[in-house]
Amino acid sequence: MRKRIWLVLLALVVVVIVGSRSIAFNSFFPQRSAPEIVEQVPEQQAQPKPPAQENTLQVSVENLLTHIEKLNFQRYTTAERSRTRTYITSELKKYGWKPQLEKFTQGVNIFAERLGTEKTAGTILVGAHYDTVASSPGADDNGTGVAVVLEVGRLLGSQPTPRTLQLAFFDKEEAGLLGSKAFAAQAKRLKNLSGVIIMDMVGYACYTPGCQQYPPGLPVTPPSDKGDFLAVVGDTEHLPLLSAFQNTQPANLPAVLTVPIPLKGLLTPDTLRSDHAPFWYQGVGAVLVTDTANLRSPHYHQPSDQLRTIERSFFAGAAQIVVNTTSALLAKHENLATPITP
Repeated sequence: MRKRIWLVLLALVVVVIVGSRSIAFNSFFPQRSAPEIVEQVPEQQAQPKPPAQENTLQVSVENLLTHIEKLNFQRYTTAERSRTRTYITSELKKYGWKPQLEKFTQGVNIFAERLGTEKTAGTILVGAHYDTVASSPGADDNGTGVAVVLEVGRLLGSQPTPRTLQLAFFDKEEAGLLGSKAFAAQAKRLKNLSGVIIMDMVGYACYTPGCQQYPPGLPVTPPSDKGDFLAVVGDTEHLPLLSAFQNTQPANLPAVLTVPIPLKGLLTPDTLRSDHAPFWYQGVGAVLVTDTANLRSPHYHQPSDQLRTIERSFFAGAAQIVVNTTSALLAKHENLATPITP
């Protein structure tokens, strides 16, 4: 009997010790049901951060400068412009595009298209002229514009977006906007065209007071007399397209001066000197993105318009602004025309 009592007491002691250890163990590692374990995923796994936009849509300075180096020759004669087209089309094919050569009476335009996911969303066209004046290698005019369009093609060519993206490289701009006039005269090219972005000289900046000039009759107050900003010129009939260049641009990029032009440039003829103008005359919203050409650069139409005169950080920033804005416009659906007030 006494032995049996001792055995019972021993069993009680074992139960107490095991129970106390179990309580201590569970206080550090509490037991959870299966649903609770699923919910306690570490924060970085439960809410993964999306890749930063700059990682996927960051322009390559190396690519931009390489394009200008490869086009480091006068692009004026028939043979020189043909050589230029060979380079542009080969680069587009590398990026997955299927460029087309579109001949007109005086020259040849290059056109490429990547369809959007929604047919009714409209089209954004990004373009630049590729010819030069005689005796100038045209690094800024318009090697920089060509380079930016190619970079847009590289970064956005495989991005599925509601809107269609078109690329155009115009011939004979220096002879009187002949390529863009021929392009804009085709009804099929204007169909569903929501907006046009034209680059013409986007690589030169100057930082000394007085280096920036302005044309007479400009409908905005100049920000300064330094040439450290990117100008975007658009018609007042399509202000949403113009204002898109001021939305959500990072502070590390060049300042943007948007210039709304009334009456399709009738009072400011200096704003009609590039390939956006034929689209204005067709009622299509178009903007000119520029470093303001001869109003800033002493190398305009000169043999000195070479890669060494390009301000590389400004040029890269200008290209990034165009890529950012184009990407944003491709994702939208709204009308880019200015609402008509009664």
